[in-house]
Amino acid sequence: MRIDSLKPGEVFVFGSNSSGAHGGGAARFAYDRFGAVWGQSEGLQGQSYGIDTMSGLRVFEEQAGRFLVFAQEHSELRFLVTEVGCGIAGYTPDQVAGFFRGASDNVVLPESFVAVLEG
Repeated sequence: MRIDSLKPGEVFVFGSNSSGAHGGGAARFAYDRFGAVWGQSEGLQGQSYGIDTMSGLRVFEEQAGRFLVFAQEHSELRFLVTEVGCGIAGYTPDQVAGFFRGASDNVVLPESFVAVLEG
């Protein structure tokens, strides 16, 4: 699923870097279209939510965990997760989909992540 626009209450979830320099990939798209804040790497930013995927798998997993808690606490929002970490960061769905296991019903994962999680 390609995300070109968002409805009210929808949030675009993208991979960032530690400095929040949203220069390419989904991060650039979030910056250009959905209110991502230059210099903010993690968290809610306009109609987008950043997860640092460029500082190693441990940081990525920690931030994905914080995202899942945030999403669960904000059931009024619908989170559309891109293939976070599978672009510029260079990971595969097999490496990172598990970070999103147990996501609440308001989190829409990419098909590649769902395929890994469902085995």
